[in-house]
Amino acid sequence: MEIKVLKDILGANDQMAQNNQQLLDKHNVFAVNLMASPGAGKTSLVLETIKGLGGKVRTGVIEGDISSSIDSKKIAQEGAPVVQINTGGECHLDASMIRNALDNLPLADIELLLVENVGNLVCPAEFNLGEHRKVVVSSVPEGDDKPIKYPAIFLIANAVVLNKTDLLPYVKFDAGKFCEAVRGVNRKVDIFEVSCTTGDGIDRWVSWLLAQMGRK
Repeated sequence: MEIKVLKDILGANDQMAQNNQQLLDKHNVFAVNLMASPGAGKTSLVLETIKGLGGKVRTGVIEGDISSSIDSKKIAQEGAPVVQINTGGECHLDASMIRNALDNLPLADIELLLVENVGNLVCPAEFNLGEHRKVVVSSVPEGDDKPIKYPAIFLIANAVVLNKTDLLPYVKFDAGKFCEAVRGVNRKVDIFEVSCTTGDGIDRWVSWLLAQMGRK
């Protein structure tokens, strides 16, 4: 019975996700789902991405957290339209939550939608949102074994962003081992090493986003 219930939940979510993507496509909005553990630097990456785009692309943000609006206020200061979703304890965003957020965004004025999922490396892997690309953000302080411990989320990723590379001299982290572990799970995934503190690697990451959108 529990298995059937889970299948029903995921099936209903996938249908809503499909509807979300149709709505996004109708408005020519390209959506990216950013997934990571707490503290990996998702919000910092969102902010640096907006700055790195330099006004080339009109960007909107959906900010997912269990509670608070701290991160959405930071994003709003950059002038990007943002909607906050507080899940009240849920460890992931789902397609229904995203649909409610889309109804409160000026989709006609947005070309790129960055969805910052709730900090978690397990649950977000199960729930499609209607996004066009899935991106996993990992960080140097977390250790280089995350792809081995949480393979499911790396398996579905179109790209992996290794953040906080400025800490490599101070943390026991083997970047080569990390990339090898990622490739062991997902051979086709693109990997970007960045530092949101120094700005290193942001240009390459932004170029990938533009390419995925069909922009140069």
